[in-house]
Amino acid sequence: MAPGSMLTFNVDDGYLEAILRGYRSGILTTTDYINLTQCENLEDVRMHLTGTDYGTFLQNEPAPLSTATISEQCTKKLVDEFRFLRTQAVEPLSKFLDYLTYPYMIDNLVLLITGTVHGRDISELIDKCHPLGLFDSMASLCIASTPEELYREIIVDTPLAPYFVECVSLDDLTDVNIEIIRNSLYKAYFSDFNAFCNRMGGETAELMSQALAFEADRRAINITLNSFGTELSREERSKLYPSIGLLVPEGTMRLQRADDSTAVGAAIEPYSVYRRLFQSAADNPEKSLEDAFFENEVALCKEMFEHQFNYAIFYAWLRLKEQEVRNVVWISECISQKQKRRINNFVPIF
Repeated sequence: MAPGSMLTFNVDDGYLEAILRGYRSGILTTTDYINLTQCENLEDVRMHLTGTDYGTFLQNEPAPLSTATISEQCTKKLVDEFRFLRTQAVEPLSKFLDYLTYPYMIDNLVLLITGTVHGRDISELIDKCHPLGLFDSMASLCIASTPEELYREIIVDTPLAPYFVECVSLDDLTDVNIEIIRNSLYKAYFSDFNAFCNRMGGETAELMSQALAFEADRRAINITLNSFGTELSREERSKLYPSIGLLVPEGTMRLQRADDSTAVGAAIEPYSVYRRLFQSAADNPEKSLEDAFFENEVALCKEMFEHQFNYAIFYAWLRLKEQEVRNVVWISECISQKQKRRINNFVPIF
């Protein structure tokens, strides 16, 4: 542990780490995925998952089983496990786990803002929110019927209030600015979480610095690619880039000047990891850049589990479980849609 670290890994933290490593041992293996890809229908998927750590989580679901049901129940299991860890945690681990939920809150609030701008009933939209992004005061947002009312509720009574006050004004709540709001909030989040981890010191700071740098750089690259063909200017785009990451500042300056995907590839050329991922996606028509990002994220998170007595493994476990859910849903959808040719286009974990 680094000198001067504020992190004290106590007995309770060690107990939760042991539970977490038990969760990790239940992550689907390569053999499990091979068996899943050989399933002929979703009932076969149900039967195979019964023999894994998922157990009988689908036993009460009526036939015919749908991919949406599998996705919902897989997510529910993940959420239940995370919430158990959170209810048992004490400071500073409890705060660290709270930070892991903020991205879900950001996406949920952006969903509510979008619905409000389009005159939708917020109470209906809350059912579509990710459960890890729910918070105690979310019900109070239901009373908002206009963007102005929603904004006031957010800055007064939500965990993300500091981010909104810092980077989102009432005038920003328009249909055109929705993605700008999302990326502005993520930018503030990355900086805040990174500062929190640095104050913890030790391996938590070291490992989380690498993980958050990758997340920030991935967002900067995607912001650039997604801006092409839109009204977002280079100057406006540059303001959305996270202020942390390997790309800061030279790489983001190059990205600001990019006007097509080829220029993006040239901008990240000096950074071996992103050059490799970009080339990997370019060489394989069956793989997107996002797939390549997911593969790198899995590799980073698996490496975190080689370390002990730090909080980064809680981050790693959550990311790996998210990927597992994506894998199961992808395989299930390919089976449901009879697209077996593409069924192996998932990201294996262990």
